[in-house]
Amino acid sequence: MCGCALRCWGWGPWAPGPTLFLGLLLSAAPFGLHGEETRQVSLEVIPDWEGPPQNLLHIRAVGTNSTLHYVWSSLGPPAVVLVATNSPYSTLSVNWSRLLSPEPDGGLTVLPEDSVQFSSALVFTRLLEFDSTNVSDPAADPPGKPYPPYSLADFSWNNITNSLDPVSLSSTFQGHLVNDPTRAFANGSLSFRVQAFSRSGRPAQPPRLLHTADTCQLEVVLVGVLPRGNRSLFGLEVATLGQGPDCPSMQQQHSIDDEYAPAVFQLDQLLWGSLPSGFVQWRPVAYSQKQGGRESALPCHASPLHPTLEYPLPQSPIVRAFFGSQNFCAFNLTFGASTGPGYWDQHYLSWSMLLGVGSPPVDALSPLVLGIMAVALGAPGLMLLGGGLVLLLRHKQYSEYQSIN
Repeated sequence: MCGCALRCWGWGPWAPGPTLFLGLLLSAAPFGLHGEETRQVSLEVIPDWEGPPQNLLHIRAVGTNSTLHYVWSSLGPPAVVLVATNSPYSTLSVNWSRLLSPEPDGGLTVLPEDSVQFSSALVFTRLLEFDSTNVSDPAADPPGKPYPPYSLADFSWNNITNSLDPVSLSSTFQGHLVNDPTRAFANGSLSFRVQAFSRSGRPAQPPRLLHTADTCQLEVVLVGVLPRGNRSLFGLEVATLGQGPDCPSMQQQHSIDDEYAPAVFQLDQLLWGSLPSGFVQWRPVAYSQKQGGRESALPCHASPLHPTLEYPLPQSPIVRAFFGSQNFCAFNLTFGASTGPGYWDQHYLSWSMLLGVGSPPVDALSPLVLGIMAVALGAPGLMLLGGGLVLLLRHKQYSEYQSIN
């Protein structure tokens, strides 16, 4: 496993060095947003007029000189196709008969095709579960004995039209396992809440990822599902398009600011190629309670990206429809450790990520940290200044003394 080790939680010996401290101090000024500062965002569930309702959500974010298209769907496993164009007039075209056929290639296009500057996709293929009862190493890979995974292509999903909210620019895919002999999902569900943004800001709930108008947020929530062990850890298998023979890169960013996700000093990023490009960004933390906080924080571990040629993945029709046959890379996210809080506390788990184009948002130092730094750095200066004034006044007092004959 890689990703968040104990040091990024403030529980280990890691501490920001002088170089990192000075670098973050210099970058504390407000940063310029890359891309568009604001966008006109619309959400639409695209209907299939000749068949039953299908969950195909199109988020269109229009800027001055560009348009972002996010196409989310639960046809097959949940997936998203991200397309960035250099035109404010680009549109999405759906050929339903081709998209729903065994060969969906060409069923999804963005027009005009020569306006496309970047495109990629994510597919959420499997829900993982591990028995961590006898695992003492929190960084073990795998984090316990694996149970047979749940294929998300075998889930039944709600009609997202009922959850479409044009005010918050959000919609929710809520799924249950179709063939469920153990009735693990009898009173539980797996949800994917998608939210777009017209400008920069932060959500009210942790981990409060900094978003811009060039991003879209996904919150994954597992609630009420019966685990197959007393101390089960859950995870997600995530697949993305490979770049020729190689996989996209993963990076980590460190910070001295933990105001928005207490005790978490790290951001993980998946980057597709060189700019203009796309990214996935998340803090390596999940939560075991709906009101996320330090007491319910769980470490999130990300495995290295690896090609998936050696085993088949559940196929996403929308990814195949837009890209045709492609090579995929996959990585696993696992949430929690064998010790501390876990899903078993309240049968609840949530995790969030950002998907976007251009340069990933960069956290500036918060007002709280800047205030602390100002006090810490300013107090010695004030003491030196005060001492200098005292010496100066004493010297002046002695120099003005005149003896009386």
